[in-house]
Amino acid sequence: MTFPITRHRRLRRTPAMRNLVRETYLHPHDFVYPLFVVPGEGVKTEIASMPGVYHYSVDRLEEEVREIQALGIQAVLLFGIPEHKDPIGTSAFETDGIVQQATRRIKALAPELVVVADTCLCEFTDHGHCGVVHGTGASAVVDNDESLALLVRTAVSQAAAGADIIAPSNMMDGFVGAIRQGLDEAGFEEIPIMSYAVKYSSAYYGPFREAAQSAPQFGDRKTYQMDPANVREALREAASDAAEGADMLMVKPGLAYLDVVRVVKERFDLPLVVYNVSAEYSMVKAAALQGWIDERAIVLETLTGMKRAGADLIITYHAKDAVRWLNGQYSDFQSR
Repeated sequence: MTFPITRHRRLRRTPAMRNLVRETYLHPHDFVYPLFVVPGEGVKTEIASMPGVYHYSVDRLEEEVREIQALGIQAVLLFGIPEHKDPIGTSAFETDGIVQQATRRIKALAPELVVVADTCLCEFTDHGHCGVVHGTGASAVVDNDESLALLVRTAVSQAAAGADIIAPSNMMDGFVGAIRQGLDEAGFEEIPIMSYAVKYSSAYYGPFREAAQSAPQFGDRKTYQMDPANVREALREAASDAAEGADMLMVKPGLAYLDVVRVVKERFDLPLVVYNVSAEYSMVKAAALQGWIDERAIVLETLTGMKRAGADLIITYHAKDAVRWLNGQYSDFQSR
């Protein structure tokens, strides 16, 4: 039947009617909140390009952890900026490394809070690449297989410190299989891997690289992160990681790659994570500060779009604000 028998607007007449037929809901349990931890004491410094996001020293984590808990957010993604960097990222796998210290502190404060440890070397190497580099300048090459051994050491060290989930973001070939084997051999068979399976070489990472102090000192990451033009390649990457033992798959970034989110969701039955990355956050914040957009409406619409596309979890710097808005029963995007 067609108009006038069929009138689609019948189901849109009132807020209650719209709530009855709403297909996609956001919930505080959908969100993972990123944290940036730095050396020192008494540090809480706002990141210039990411208003509302801070660097914390380990001793200042309690106030942030308590706020996160009070909001009902159940997981954090931990990034660390070390005191010293070297060519192989030694600080990434040291027992008293910054991520390890922060993990132990968070688990002591809130044992039930899920700590996801980002497992990469870029914040810890003096060259800013995600693995071991051989050569210099235009001839420099990131050695895939040599890097795997260091990533395994990092993952095992993070798990030993109390991390609940290992999230390798390096995009080396074979990284999930190597880390799975390393965790199992170290007695961490129960620790899941949240693989950055589909991570694009994206322009949307700029503010993060300031926050994590991880920009490459030469060249770029295009030889190991994915070409933004490709989607079949994303399926190959996800298939490899699933076969190697990934427990969750991730697509990063989110906003410009929702088509990729959808096809990965349709092809694989593992939980799917979407990273609402730094520039996506910063663009909204910048426009909101100018009064050009309704920040609350834009953020909730964006996060709903990510979930509608297939996200089971969303890593987002908006998490705390989003939960506050959802708890306030914001009319057209209220939680259930």
